[in-house]
Amino acid sequence: MAAPGQGFMTELKSAVTPRAALLVLGVLLLQLGFITSYVGALHHPTPQNLSIAVVAPEQVAPKYTGALNAIDGKPVKAVTAPDAETATQQIKDQKVYAALVVDPRGTQDTLLVGGARGPSAAKAAETITTALDAKQGRTVVVHDVLPLAKGDTNGLTSFYLVIGWCVGGYLVASILGISAGSKPANVHRLLIRLGALALYSVVAGLGGTIIAGPVLDALPGSILALTAIGALVVFTVGAFTMALQCLFDILGIGVAVLIFVVLGNPSAGGVYPDPMMPPFWRAIGSVIPNGAGTAVTKSIAYFDSTNIGKPLLVLFLWALVGVAVALLAVLRTPRSGGRELAAATA
Repeated sequence: MAAPGQGFMTELKSAVTPRAALLVLGVLLLQLGFITSYVGALHHPTPQNLSIAVVAPEQVAPKYTGALNAIDGKPVKAVTAPDAETATQQIKDQKVYAALVVDPRGTQDTLLVGGARGPSAAKAAETITTALDAKQGRTVVVHDVLPLAKGDTNGLTSFYLVIGWCVGGYLVASILGISAGSKPANVHRLLIRLGALALYSVVAGLGGTIIAGPVLDALPGSILALTAIGALVVFTVGAFTMALQCLFDILGIGVAVLIFVVLGNPSAGGVYPDPMMPPFWRAIGSVIPNGAGTAVTKSIAYFDSTNIGKPLLVLFLWALVGVAVALLAVLRTPRSGGRELAAATA
C-alpha cells in the first residue's frame, strides 16, 4: 500500500488495481450490452412470417393466401385450412397464430386469434387482415379462441415467472461460489453444491408457482407441472453458472449475466412472441433457457402442454453441459497434496 503523502497518482494506482480496472470495464460493457439488447429487441416490434391460416372456398383461398404472402416485408406466412374448427385447433396446438375465415355469402369475415400466444401477435394479425379486407370492401370481426386468464391481462406472467426463476438460479450459484470458492475443492464438494442447488430449485419452483397461481391468480395450469419446470429452469441456470465460475472464476458471473440477462431476457418471447422480434433475437430466443422455460410454462398454462419437446430438450442440454463442465473442471484441478509432494521432492 502507498504511504500517506506520496501524491495523488500513487494513491490512485494503489487504490485502483489493474484487475479492478478491468472488472469495472467489464461491468461497463455489460451495461452497454444490456441497453443495446433490450432496446434493439423491443423498440420496434414488426411482424415477420406471422403464420395465418386462411379458411375460404377453394376458388378464392389462393387469392387470399397470395395477397397475404405478397405483402412487402413478408410480415405474414399464409397457409390454408379446410374449416374453422381445424383452424381453431391449429391455433390451440401452436401451429398458427391466427386464422382468417372468409364468409363467401357476405362481406364480413372472421379473424380467429389466440390471445394467449401474445396480444401483440393478435393485434398485428388484425391490422394486416383488416387492411387486406378493406381493399376489397369487406370488414373483419375478431374472435379470441384462446383468451388469456383474467389475472394475466398482458400475457406476461409466464415470462416474468421464468425470469424470476432464472435470476434465482444464477444468484444462488454466484453466492455459493463467492462464499465457498468459485471452483469446488473436489468432486464431493461439487456434488454437495449441486445437491444444495437442486434442493433450492425445487423450493424456488414451488414458491414461484404458488405465488403466480393460487396467491395472485395470474397463471392457470397444473401446480405440479409448473413446479417441475420451475425447478428445472432454476437448476439449469444455476448449474451452468457454476460451470462458468469453475472456468473463469468471478468473471464467470459476468458471463452468466451476459447470457441470461443481456441476451436471454429480451429474446425469451415474453414481451413479444417470435414473429414480432428482430432476426437476431428471434434466432437465439428458443435456444437459451429463458426462452425455452417461457415456452414450456406458457404451454402448460394455456396449450395443454403441446410443443414442449424442443424447449425441454434445450433445458436438459444446458443443465447437462453445466454439470459436465463443472465436473471436468474439478477433476482437472491438481490436488493440494500432490502439489505439496511435488514441492517437497523438488
